[in-house]
Amino acid sequence: MGGLACLGQKKAVTVPLKAEAWKFADGAVKFEDSAGVARMKIVEGRWFVTLKDLDFGDGTIEFDDIPVDDAFSVFYFRMQDSLDNETFYFRPVWAHDHPYAMEALQYTPVVKGVMYWDGLPHFQTYSDFSVDKPNHVKIIVSGKQMRVWVNHPERPVLEVPYLEGNTTHGTIGFQGKHIISNMVLKPGVVEGLSSQPGLDPTDFDSRYLRHWRVTEPDTVNENRMQAGRLGIRGVPGEKAQWKPIDAERRGFVNLSRIYGGTSSMADSKMLFLKTTIHAKEAKIVQLRFGFLDEVNLFVNGRLVFADKNIFGFPAVKVPNGRLSIENSTVSLPLKAGDNEVMVGVRGNMYSWGIVARLDDMDGLVIER
Repeated sequence: MGGLACLGQKKAVTVPLKAEAWKFADGAVKFEDSAGVARMKIVEGRWFVTLKDLDFGDGTIEFDDIPVDDAFSVFYFRMQDSLDNETFYFRPVWAHDHPYAMEALQYTPVVKGVMYWDGLPHFQTYSDFSVDKPNHVKIIVSGKQMRVWVNHPERPVLEVPYLEGNTTHGTIGFQGKHIISNMVLKPGVVEGLSSQPGLDPTDFDSRYLRHWRVTEPDTVNENRMQAGRLGIRGVPGEKAQWKPIDAERRGFVNLSRIYGGTSSMADSKMLFLKTTIHAKEAKIVQLRFGFLDEVNLFVNGRLVFADKNIFGFPAVKVPNGRLSIENSTVSLPLKAGDNEVMVGVRGNMYSWGIVARLDDMDGLVIER
Protein backbone atom coordinates (compact mmCIF):
# COMPACT_ATOMS: atom_id res chain seq x y z
CA MET A 1 0.00 0.00 0.00
CA GLY A 2 3.00 2.35 0.25
CA GLY A 3 2.65 3.24 -3.45
CA LEU A 4 -0.78 4.74 -2.88
CA ALA A 5 0.42 7.06 -0.15
CA CYS A 6 2.53 9.19 -2.53
CA LEU A 7 0.79 9.83 -5.81
CA GLY A 8 3.01 12.62 -7.11
CA GLN A 9 3.93 10.68 -10.24
CA LYS A 10 1.75 10.78 -13.33
CA LYS A 11 1.27 7.07 -13.72
CA ALA A 12 -1.75 4.86 -13.39
CA VAL A 13 -2.16 3.02 -10.11
CA THR A 14 -4.50 0.04 -9.85
CA VAL A 15 -6.33 0.16 -6.54
CA PRO A 16 -6.30 -3.23 -4.79
CA LEU A 17 -9.79 -4.44 -4.00
CA LYS A 18 -8.62 -6.41 -1.00
CA ALA A 19 -9.64 -6.19 2.64
CA GLU A 20 -6.23 -5.01 3.83
CA ALA A 21 -6.36 -1.92 1.58
CA TRP A 22 -9.66 -0.56 2.89
CA LYS A 23 -11.13 0.63 6.17
CA PHE A 24 -14.68 -0.56 6.83
CA ALA A 25 -17.06 -1.80 9.52
CA ASP A 26 -17.22 -5.47 10.32
CA GLY A 27 -19.54 -7.30 7.95
CA ALA A 28 -20.08 -4.26 5.69
CA VAL A 29 -17.93 -5.41 2.76
CA LYS A 30 -17.28 -8.63 0.89
CA PHE A 31 -14.27 -9.09 -1.36
CA GLU A 32 -14.75 -11.61 -4.12
CA ASP A 33 -13.69 -12.70 -7.59
CA SER A 34 -16.12 -12.77 -10.51
CA ALA A 35 -14.88 -14.33 -13.76
CA GLY A 36 -11.33 -13.42 -12.80
CA VAL A 37 -12.19 -9.82 -11.88
CA ALA A 38 -11.70 -8.70 -8.28
CA ARG A 39 -14.77 -7.00 -6.81
CA MET A 40 -15.53 -5.07 -3.64
CA LYS A 41 -19.15 -5.65 -2.71
CA ILE A 42 -20.52 -3.21 -0.12
CA VAL A 43 -23.47 -4.98 1.43
CA GLU A 44 -24.13 -2.70 4.42
CA GLY A 45 -24.54 0.86 3.20
CA ARG A 46 -24.71 2.82 6.45
CA TRP A 47 -20.98 3.00 7.05
CA PHE A 48 -18.07 4.63 5.25
CA VAL A 49 -15.70 2.43 3.27
CA THR A 50 -12.44 4.35 2.71
CA LEU A 51 -9.12 3.59 1.05
CA LYS A 52 -6.18 3.51 3.44
CA ASP A 53 -2.94 5.47 3.02
CA LEU A 54 -4.12 7.69 0.18
CA ASP A 55 -3.75 11.43 -0.39
CA PHE A 56 -5.22 12.30 -3.80
CA GLY A 57 -5.89 15.81 -5.10
CA ASP A 58 -6.00 16.30 -8.88
CA GLY A 59 -6.19 13.61 -11.50
CA THR A 60 -8.40 10.92 -12.99
CA ILE A 61 -10.40 8.31 -11.08
CA GLU A 62 -11.96 5.40 -12.96
CA PHE A 63 -13.94 2.40 -11.77
CA ASP A 64 -16.82 0.13 -12.65
CA ASP A 65 -19.80 0.45 -10.35
CA ILE A 66 -23.08 -1.39 -9.92
CA PRO A 67 -25.02 0.99 -7.62
CA VAL A 68 -27.57 -1.18 -5.88
CA ASP A 69 -28.63 0.90 -2.87
CA ASP A 70 -32.33 1.68 -2.43
CA ALA A 71 -31.51 5.35 -1.84
CA PHE A 72 -27.95 6.60 -2.40
CA SER A 73 -24.81 4.95 -3.79
CA VAL A 74 -22.16 7.52 -2.86
CA PHE A 75 -18.56 8.08 -3.94
CA TYR A 76 -16.32 10.41 -1.88
CA PHE A 77 -13.13 12.13 -3.03
CA ARG A 78 -10.76 14.69 -1.51
CA MET A 79 -12.08 13.20 1.70
CA GLN A 80 -10.51 14.47 4.90
CA ASP A 81 -13.16 12.79 7.04
CA SER A 82 -16.94 12.41 7.25
CA LEU A 83 -17.33 16.15 7.93
CA ASP A 84 -15.31 17.57 5.03
CA ASN A 85 -15.21 16.01 1.57
CA GLU A 86 -16.53 16.14 -1.98
CA THR A 87 -19.31 13.81 -3.07
CA PHE A 88 -20.67 12.32 -6.28
CA TYR A 89 -23.53 9.86 -6.07
CA PHE A 90 -26.10 7.76 -7.90
CA ARG A 91 -29.78 7.69 -7.00
CA PRO A 92 -30.56 4.09 -8.05
CA VAL A 93 -34.29 4.53 -7.44
CA TRP A 94 -34.36 6.66 -10.61
CA ALA A 95 -32.69 4.04 -12.80
CA HIS A 96 -35.93 2.13 -13.39
CA ASP A 97 -38.36 3.68 -15.87
CA HIS A 98 -37.08 7.23 -15.27
CA PRO A 99 -34.38 7.79 -17.92
CA TYR A 100 -34.64 11.59 -17.76
CA ALA A 101 -35.07 12.12 -14.03
CA MET A 102 -32.81 15.03 -13.07
CA GLU A 103 -32.10 13.53 -9.65
CA ALA A 104 -30.33 10.46 -11.05
CA LEU A 105 -26.76 11.76 -10.58
CA GLN A 106 -25.70 14.50 -8.20
CA TYR A 107 -22.68 16.35 -6.87
CA THR A 108 -22.45 18.08 -3.50
CA PRO A 109 -19.73 19.05 -1.08
CA VAL A 110 -19.87 18.26 2.62
CA VAL A 111 -18.54 21.19 4.66
CA LYS A 112 -18.39 21.18 8.46
CA GLY A 113 -20.69 18.18 8.38
CA VAL A 114 -23.31 19.97 6.26
CA MET A 115 -24.31 18.48 2.91
CA TYR A 116 -25.06 21.34 0.52
CA TRP A 117 -27.38 19.18 -1.56
CA ASP A 118 -30.42 21.45 -1.29
CA GLY A 119 -28.43 24.63 -1.97
CA LEU A 120 -26.96 23.49 -5.30
CA PRO A 121 -29.78 22.19 -7.53
CA HIS A 122 -27.78 22.92 -10.69
CA PHE A 123 -25.33 20.10 -9.88
CA GLN A 124 -27.60 17.20 -10.82
CA THR A 125 -28.46 15.43 -14.05
CA TYR A 126 -30.07 12.42 -15.70
CA SER A 127 -28.24 9.27 -16.79
CA ASP A 128 -29.08 5.89 -18.27
CA PHE A 129 -27.03 3.92 -15.75
CA SER A 130 -27.82 0.35 -14.79
CA VAL A 131 -28.33 -1.30 -11.41
CA ASP A 132 -27.88 -4.77 -12.89
CA LYS A 133 -24.51 -4.53 -14.63
CA PRO A 134 -21.33 -2.49 -14.25
CA ASN A 135 -21.30 1.17 -15.25
CA HIS A 136 -17.96 2.67 -16.16
CA VAL A 137 -17.37 5.85 -14.17
CA LYS A 138 -14.62 8.31 -15.03
CA ILE A 139 -14.05 11.40 -12.90
CA ILE A 140 -11.48 14.10 -13.67
CA VAL A 141 -10.69 16.54 -10.87
CA SER A 142 -8.53 19.60 -11.57
CA GLY A 143 -8.27 22.40 -9.02
CA LYS A 144 -11.77 23.85 -8.74
CA GLN A 145 -13.30 21.89 -11.62
CA MET A 146 -14.65 18.38 -12.19
CA ARG A 147 -16.04 16.38 -15.08
CA VAL A 148 -17.85 13.05 -14.82
CA TRP A 149 -18.52 10.43 -17.47
CA VAL A 150 -20.84 7.46 -16.97
CA ASN A 151 -20.73 4.76 -19.67
CA HIS A 152 -20.43 7.17 -22.63
CA PRO A 153 -16.83 8.37 -23.19
CA GLU A 154 -17.79 10.84 -25.91
CA ARG A 155 -19.57 13.26 -23.58
CA PRO A 156 -19.45 14.10 -19.85
CA VAL A 157 -22.70 13.53 -18.04
CA LEU A 158 -21.90 16.18 -15.42
CA GLU A 159 -19.59 19.20 -15.40
CA VAL A 160 -18.90 21.13 -12.21
CA PRO A 161 -17.18 24.47 -12.94
CA TYR A 162 -16.59 25.16 -9.27
CA LEU A 163 -16.10 22.50 -6.61
CA GLU A 164 -17.75 23.95 -3.53
CA GLY A 165 -15.98 21.99 -0.81
CA ASN A 166 -13.23 23.23 1.49
CA THR A 167 -10.86 20.33 0.79
CA THR A 168 -8.24 20.10 -1.97
CA HIS A 169 -6.95 16.57 -1.33
CA GLY A 170 -7.66 13.45 0.69
CA THR A 171 -8.66 9.85 0.36
CA ILE A 172 -11.51 8.27 -1.59
CA GLY A 173 -14.39 6.21 -0.28
CA PHE A 174 -17.90 4.88 -0.65
CA GLN A 175 -21.17 4.78 1.24
CA GLY A 176 -24.36 3.00 0.32
CA LYS A 177 -24.44 -0.34 -1.45
CA HIS A 178 -22.13 -0.79 -4.47
CA ILE A 179 -20.28 -3.49 -6.35
CA ILE A 180 -16.93 -1.98 -7.38
CA SER A 181 -14.35 -3.36 -9.80
CA ASN A 182 -11.49 -2.22 -12.06
CA MET A 183 -10.52 0.84 -10.02
CA VAL A 184 -7.61 2.92 -11.33
CA LEU A 185 -6.16 6.25 -10.18
CA LYS A 186 -4.17 8.52 -12.49
CA PRO A 187 -2.68 11.29 -10.36
CA GLY A 188 -2.08 14.55 -12.18
CA VAL A 189 -3.77 13.37 -15.39
CA VAL A 190 -6.49 15.97 -16.05
CA GLU A 191 -6.76 15.86 -19.88
CA GLY A 192 -6.52 19.62 -20.25
CA LEU A 193 -9.24 20.48 -17.72
CA SER A 194 -8.40 23.88 -16.23
CA SER A 195 -7.78 24.14 -12.52
CA GLN A 196 -9.29 27.63 -12.45
CA PRO A 197 -12.96 28.23 -11.61
CA GLY A 198 -15.34 28.12 -14.54
CA LEU A 199 -17.98 30.68 -15.41
CA ASP A 200 -20.52 31.83 -12.85
CA PRO A 201 -23.58 32.48 -15.06
CA THR A 202 -24.71 35.30 -12.75
CA ASP A 203 -21.41 37.19 -12.76
CA PHE A 204 -22.61 40.00 -15.02
CA ASP A 205 -26.14 40.25 -13.66
CA SER A 206 -26.45 43.45 -11.60
CA ARG A 207 -29.89 42.54 -10.24
CA TYR A 208 -28.66 40.15 -7.54
CA LEU A 209 -28.58 41.37 -3.94
CA ARG A 210 -25.09 40.16 -3.08
CA HIS A 211 -23.98 42.33 -0.15
CA TRP A 212 -25.66 42.01 3.22
CA ARG A 213 -25.05 42.45 6.93
CA VAL A 214 -25.73 39.59 9.32
CA THR A 215 -26.34 39.01 13.03
CA GLU A 216 -24.84 36.14 14.97
CA PRO A 217 -27.01 33.00 14.85
CA ASP A 218 -29.22 31.96 17.72
CA THR A 219 -30.44 28.46 18.53
CA VAL A 220 -34.20 28.10 18.24
CA ASN A 221 -35.79 25.28 20.18
CA GLU A 222 -39.02 23.98 18.68
CA ASN A 223 -40.78 24.47 22.00
CA ARG A 224 -40.05 28.22 21.89
CA MET A 225 -41.49 28.86 18.43
CA GLN A 226 -44.05 31.61 18.10
CA ALA A 227 -47.19 30.57 16.29
CA GLY A 228 -47.34 32.01 12.79
CA ARG A 229 -43.80 33.39 12.91
CA LEU A 230 -41.91 30.32 11.68
CA GLY A 231 -39.84 30.28 14.84
CA ILE A 232 -38.29 33.64 13.93
CA ARG A 233 -38.74 36.09 16.76
CA GLY A 234 -38.97 39.89 16.68
CA VAL A 235 -36.53 41.89 14.58
CA PRO A 236 -33.20 42.80 16.18
CA GLY A 237 -33.07 45.90 18.36
CA GLU A 238 -30.78 48.89 18.12
CA LYS A 239 -28.06 47.14 20.12
CA ALA A 240 -27.79 44.24 17.67
CA GLN A 241 -24.33 43.63 16.23
CA TRP A 242 -24.06 43.38 12.44
CA LYS A 243 -21.16 42.35 10.21
CA PRO A 244 -20.78 42.11 6.41
CA ILE A 245 -21.54 38.93 4.50
CA ASP A 246 -21.34 38.52 0.71
CA ALA A 247 -23.07 36.10 -1.61
CA GLU A 248 -21.12 33.24 -3.14
CA ARG A 249 -21.50 32.06 -6.73
CA ARG A 250 -24.96 32.33 -8.29
CA GLY A 251 -25.92 34.88 -5.64
CA PHE A 252 -26.13 32.29 -2.84
CA VAL A 253 -25.82 33.86 0.61
CA ASN A 254 -24.50 30.63 2.07
CA LEU A 255 -25.00 30.70 5.83
CA SER A 256 -23.83 27.09 6.18
CA ARG A 257 -20.31 27.98 5.09
CA ILE A 258 -19.81 30.26 8.09
CA TYR A 259 -22.23 28.98 10.71
CA GLY A 260 -22.50 25.26 9.97
CA GLY A 261 -25.73 23.35 10.25
CA THR A 262 -27.96 21.85 12.89
CA SER A 263 -28.19 18.40 14.37
CA SER A 264 -31.98 18.23 14.21
CA MET A 265 -35.06 20.25 13.31
CA ALA A 266 -35.92 20.47 17.00
CA ASP A 267 -32.88 22.69 17.63
CA SER A 268 -32.32 24.79 14.54
CA LYS A 269 -30.44 28.07 13.96
CA MET A 270 -31.78 31.46 13.03
CA LEU A 271 -30.34 34.89 12.27
CA PHE A 272 -31.11 38.11 10.43
CA LEU A 273 -29.74 39.59 7.22
CA LYS A 274 -30.26 43.14 6.03
CA THR A 275 -29.36 45.28 3.04
CA THR A 276 -30.44 48.60 1.51
CA ILE A 277 -32.23 49.40 -1.75
CA HIS A 278 -32.32 53.05 -2.77
CA ALA A 279 -35.30 53.99 -4.94
CA LYS A 280 -35.49 57.19 -7.00
CA GLU A 281 -39.24 57.28 -6.36
CA ALA A 282 -41.82 55.21 -4.49
CA LYS A 283 -42.67 52.04 -6.38
CA ILE A 284 -43.44 48.33 -6.02
CA VAL A 285 -40.72 46.06 -7.35
CA GLN A 286 -40.66 42.31 -7.84
CA LEU A 287 -38.04 40.21 -6.06
CA ARG A 288 -37.25 36.66 -7.18
CA PHE A 289 -36.48 35.06 -3.85
CA GLY A 290 -35.03 31.66 -2.99
CA PHE A 291 -34.57 30.46 0.56
CA LEU A 292 -33.67 27.59 2.88
CA ASP A 293 -35.40 26.78 5.09
CA GLU A 294 -37.78 29.34 6.66
CA VAL A 295 -37.92 33.10 6.22
CA ASN A 296 -39.64 36.30 7.30
CA LEU A 297 -38.95 39.23 4.97
CA PHE A 298 -39.40 42.82 6.13
CA VAL A 299 -39.30 46.09 4.18
CA ASN A 300 -38.76 49.16 6.35
CA GLY A 301 -39.86 47.16 9.39
CA ARG A 302 -43.05 45.80 7.82
CA LEU A 303 -43.45 42.06 7.34
CA VAL A 304 -44.23 41.47 3.66
CA PHE A 305 -43.48 37.76 3.23
CA ALA A 306 -43.17 34.61 5.36
CA ASP A 307 -42.81 31.06 4.13
CA LYS A 308 -41.07 27.68 4.39
CA ASN A 309 -39.10 25.60 1.90
CA ILE A 310 -38.15 22.33 3.56
CA PHE A 311 -37.44 19.22 1.52
CA GLY A 312 -39.93 16.44 2.21
CA PHE A 313 -42.53 18.72 3.81
CA PRO A 314 -45.87 19.91 2.35
CA ALA A 315 -44.68 23.53 1.99
CA VAL A 316 -41.87 22.51 -0.35
CA LYS A 317 -41.11 24.95 -3.18
CA VAL A 318 -40.05 24.36 -6.79
CA PRO A 319 -37.61 22.78 -7.51
CA ASN A 320 -38.47 20.11 -4.94
CA GLY A 321 -37.36 21.95 -1.82
CA ARG A 322 -34.05 23.22 -3.18
CA LEU A 323 -32.68 26.76 -3.32
CA SER A 324 -33.61 28.69 -6.46
CA ILE A 325 -34.96 32.05 -7.55
CA GLU A 326 -37.88 29.90 -8.73
CA ASN A 327 -38.89 29.40 -5.08
CA SER A 328 -41.00 32.56 -4.81
CA THR A 329 -41.76 36.06 -6.06
CA VAL A 330 -42.23 38.85 -3.52
CA SER A 331 -43.61 42.36 -4.10
CA LEU A 332 -41.43 44.91 -2.29
CA PRO A 333 -43.17 48.22 -1.46
CA LEU A 334 -40.36 50.76 -1.68
CA LYS A 335 -40.49 54.41 -0.67
CA ALA A 336 -38.45 57.15 -2.29
CA GLY A 337 -34.94 57.07 -0.81
CA ASP A 338 -33.30 54.31 1.23
CA ASN A 339 -35.25 51.15 2.04
CA GLU A 340 -34.10 48.60 4.58
CA VAL A 341 -34.74 45.00 3.50
CA MET A 342 -34.37 42.56 6.37
CA VAL A 343 -34.71 38.78 6.27
CA GLY A 344 -35.01 36.47 9.24
CA VAL A 345 -33.65 33.06 8.21
CA ARG A 346 -34.09 29.80 10.04
CA GLY A 347 -32.06 26.73 9.06
CA ASN A 348 -33.53 23.32 9.81
CA MET A 349 -31.65 20.70 7.79
CA TYR A 350 -28.93 20.43 5.15
CA SER A 351 -27.71 23.88 4.00
CA TRP A 352 -29.40 27.22 4.67
CA GLY A 353 -29.34 30.68 3.16
CA ILE A 354 -31.01 32.85 0.53
CA VAL A 355 -30.68 34.08 -3.04
CA ALA A 356 -32.41 37.31 -4.14
CA ARG A 357 -32.70 38.99 -7.55
CA LEU A 358 -34.72 42.02 -8.56
CA ASP A 359 -36.67 41.90 -11.83
CA ASP A 360 -35.11 45.15 -13.04
CA MET A 361 -32.96 48.01 -11.77
CA ASP A 362 -34.93 50.95 -13.16
CA GLY A 363 -34.49 53.80 -10.69
CA LEU A 364 -32.85 51.54 -8.11
CA VAL A 365 -29.42 51.34 -6.48
CA ILE A 366 -28.46 48.39 -4.26
CA GLU A 367 -25.56 47.89 -1.86
CA ARG A 368 -22.29 47.13 -3.66
